[in-house]
Amino acid sequence: MNKRMPPLIALRAFEAVGRTGSIRAAGDELGVSHTVVSRHVRNLEEYIGADLIEQHGRGIVLTAQGRRFHTRISGSFSDILRATAELSPTYRRSLEVWCMPGIAHHLLLSVLDELRSSLPDVDLSFKPTLERPDLAHGQADAEIFYLDRTELDEAIRYEELARPRVFPVASPDFAGAHPEIRRIEDLLVAPLLHEQSTRYWTAWFAAAGMADIPALPGPKLWHANFTLDAATQGRGIALANDVLIQRFRSGLVELLETRVTIGAYYLIVPTSRWNEADIKVLAAWAKRALSA
Repeated sequence: MNKRMPPLIALRAFEAVGRTGSIRAAGDELGVSHTVVSRHVRNLEEYIGADLIEQHGRGIVLTAQGRRFHTRISGSFSDILRATAELSPTYRRSLEVWCMPGIAHHLLLSVLDELRSSLPDVDLSFKPTLERPDLAHGQADAEIFYLDRTELDEAIRYEELARPRVFPVASPDFAGAHPEIRRIEDLLVAPLLHEQSTRYWTAWFAAAGMADIPALPGPKLWHANFTLDAATQGRGIALANDVLIQRFRSGLVELLETRVTIGAYYLIVPTSRWNEADIKVLAAWAKRALSA
């Protein structure tokens, strides 16, 4: 094992290449030409004895070894940046979290004070959105999102917060007017309310054991909150879960007793930041909030 530190300038160039996904963009950030960046990366590969990047179309991507190496060193560079910032007399720690609109109300309005009291010296920022942040490039510090499955990415850590039961709901008046809905199959001819596509209902029917699922008509309302609001108005049947249903308890009833689960809520953070104290506090708080 080579116990000498690789050249710092080469490490810095490779870190920028991996973070920006481009040799030219890395050069622009570092204030040098792309040929200089390429030379630094080649020198680092020779020093380590492994290929870190490879051609892909007209650009480059990290190799499997390159991704592992970048995950390890990027945390060190982030530590240096934060340590430098902390020397400023006006420095305050910050935490920007992106989360789905459907749970923003549940998280922000009901239990945010608990998180603020746990992190009194941190500027907290929550962004309700269906967009996914580029965590590897620092677009956000963390994300709370609902996923059917996680991705294989060594640079990203997924922490399961809650795996709620998913079930069909409607207004009491709608349920009373449709006593014929007694089985899962009866839902196929009922007015279903969809989010951005029919995928969620299709996945629910499949998880409930239905083999041949036909095309599912019905309006697409984009957000879970909109489908649940429409259901409270008697406009059809929406899918809720044990987290989302909290603020709609008085206006919606569960149509069928099922034990279907589809996915889970996750806290998603860069692997290099998982052991930070603020991230640990955020994870524990979010898990309590979503299981309440």
